[in-house]
Amino acid sequence: MSWAQRLRDRTVSSDGALAAVQDGDRVFIHGAAATPRTLIEALSRRLRRLANVETVSIHTVGDAPYASPELKDHVRHRALFIGANVRAAVNDGRADYVPIFLSDIPALFRNGALPIGVALLNVSPPDAHGYCSLSTSVDVARAAAENARVVIAQINPAMPRTLGDSFIHADQITWAVEVNEAPHADPPEPPSDEERQIGAHIAAMVEDGSTLQLGIGAIPNAAAAALRDKRDLGVHTELFSDGVVDLVEAGVITGAAKTLHRGKIVSSFVAGSDKVYRFVHDNPSVELYPIDYTNDTSIIRRNAKMVTINSAIEVDLTGQVCADSIGTRFYSGVGGQMDFMRGAALSPGGKPIIALPSTAKGRALSRIVPRLKDGAGVVTSRAHVHYVVTEHGVAYLHGRSIRERAQALIAIADPAFRDELTAYAREYLAL
Repeated sequence: MSWAQRLRDRTVSSDGALAAVQDGDRVFIHGAAATPRTLIEALSRRLRRLANVETVSIHTVGDAPYASPELKDHVRHRALFIGANVRAAVNDGRADYVPIFLSDIPALFRNGALPIGVALLNVSPPDAHGYCSLSTSVDVARAAAENARVVIAQINPAMPRTLGDSFIHADQITWAVEVNEAPHADPPEPPSDEERQIGAHIAAMVEDGSTLQLGIGAIPNAAAAALRDKRDLGVHTELFSDGVVDLVEAGVITGAAKTLHRGKIVSSFVAGSDKVYRFVHDNPSVELYPIDYTNDTSIIRRNAKMVTINSAIEVDLTGQVCADSIGTRFYSGVGGQMDFMRGAALSPGGKPIIALPSTAKGRALSRIVPRLKDGAGVVTSRAHVHYVVTEHGVAYLHGRSIRERAQALIAIADPAFRDELTAYAREYLAL
């Protein structure tokens, strides 16, 4: 019997497939643009009959019934990165947050620290050899699929076929469900004036031939838009979006000067508008890899002139970076920030950058703060920070004293808050 016949024999309805989930199972859910909406809907119906189920994922999009109050007696969610759809559940105590580097997650699945009973995936149809692509999100999904007792996959022709180390064979799929469901689209919004200024400051730091880590959001897209006069840029990133596609089309990103994976855009997942998904489909210039490869500091540092751009919620005057919580309320996750910050710091000619607007809440709050809020988490330590960028300029902190750091950060804070910051620094930081 051929693999194709075996797959047909295992193709069932979504409810039929989700019958495989049993009491006490841990269920992995594919994330980001590959969030398997049809399987999640069937899972929510199945959960009403079960007890002590745990769901686990990094960032997913759309409805998250597994984290709803209605199902709290049946299931508890474990967030390895907090998305908007589970944020309330985490902070209300109905779901759990695990602070962890994304690069460490695959090992949890492999070594039994976080065993997976059932993996829910969203994959492209098999090719002539029976291989399905994990499509827009290879990240931790590859390890989940390889270590789950049961693999349930949406076979979905609307998902792009990505290349690299992104494949699972049809014979690895326990139950298949045929759907035609477009990946979640997240078109970029126009950047604000402040974000454009931040992008311009970042672009001024980028040399021709640099390799970039560019994520999703207004600041990375603003930085990309400001890089149009650069040459032979490369990409090695955890995630990329529309800004990278625009630079490829403009001839700016060629990968010709990369010192690792020359000519290739290397990522672990992609998210953005439909333009991104059309770009990555069957594109040999794009390679997606598991996140324990893309985010491995020893790999990142092999890219010369590695420029990494990461965001923050607030930065204190000593250089500590909070990126996963607002005080005691958890907001997102540790992600890959530290992996890329350290990797760029160790790269020949590398530049690790923290970029953020200087204010929040309609300029009512400064994001350069005297000290982090009570309960705020330090994602990047003061010793790891090199560059901090706001719309007001660039502060270089590496190798600087606490007093010098405070001076540099006050200079890029919003002018309305500089006197307050200076008064604190004089009292507590020997300014």
